[in-house]
Amino acid sequence: MKIRSKAPFRIGFAGGGTDVSPYSDNYGGAILNAAISLYAYTTIIPRTDGKIIFKALDRGEVLEFDSAQTLPISGTLDLQIGVYNRVVKEFGLKNLSFELITTMDVASGSGLGTSSTLVVSILGAFVEWFKLPLGEYDIAQLSYDIERVDLKMAGGKQDQYAATFGGVNFMEFYKDNKVIVNPLRIREELLNELQFNLILYYTKTSRESARIIETQANNAQTKQEKPIQAMHQVKEQAYLMKEALLKDELYKIGEILSTGWENKKKMAEGITNELIDDIYSTAIKSGATGGKISGAGGGGFMIFYAEEANRYKVLKALEKFGGQAKRYEFCKEGLTTWTVD
Repeated sequence: MKIRSKAPFRIGFAGGGTDVSPYSDNYGGAILNAAISLYAYTTIIPRTDGKIIFKALDRGEVLEFDSAQTLPISGTLDLQIGVYNRVVKEFGLKNLSFELITTMDVASGSGLGTSSTLVVSILGAFVEWFKLPLGEYDIAQLSYDIERVDLKMAGGKQDQYAATFGGVNFMEFYKDNKVIVNPLRIREELLNELQFNLILYYTKTSRESARIIETQANNAQTKQEKPIQAMHQVKEQAYLMKEALLKDELYKIGEILSTGWENKKKMAEGITNELIDDIYSTAIKSGATGGKISGAGGGGFMIFYAEEANRYKVLKALEKFGGQAKRYEFCKEGLTTWTVD
């Protein structure tokens, strides 16, 4: 028997960073994002020899343990171990022996919500295996708790919900971990056009998002006026983006992305750098009407909005940076699990 799961990564259109405490606790956060057809995969193969083996195929990392109720966190495959430890504790599972294999379609630290999506995928496989009584909100919240509370990794809340729910969502974040996911009903033709015009560009750099997020959280904690005002503006762009999509006003997308990006750069140090600025200005000069970094910033994926022939002009101009335009589609399904006999 094999238990499998997959969870989609996401593109953040607007509001990114306003899901991070304490900003979301004090002011309320809002984000618009969309799940895409790039995934984190998990396979669990039950064993009978008392061993627990973790394999991350894309990272070339392997850990083996004797079966135990709690496994040590050592800096290697912590997400996998963190999910295991929490699930065993939360649901009273005993004497487990299995091989857990993970792989991702994109590199860690690339700005598409990789770590949180991987946690959702791993948790989903355990939910499938033991038929755990968890709904979508439960899975997303437990994934958040594992990553942010148990493992003490800095970050927000949107990625866990995007990976679990799938689709295009307007998300609201409040104190006491209150999250409301509002699926947007967008015409298929509009989504296809948006997908055609939106370039997902991998800079072939990665970054450690935690440092940027910690700085951003500290700015909110200490009530730094300029960063907080920037966060207010970034949140406002999420509402404008929702309105543009629901009203079929795609011509506004580039401008909303651009305004959001200008404000996002004011939220914390390290969100942009010389390479990112150079890539961005090149894309704009070549015909993109707007764009932004995906995720916390500092590297990874960028998105650009470019209509008609300008799309190809932008792609051509970006070739000199040695990055890669990644093919994708928006996907309606979130976390998906199944069992193979």
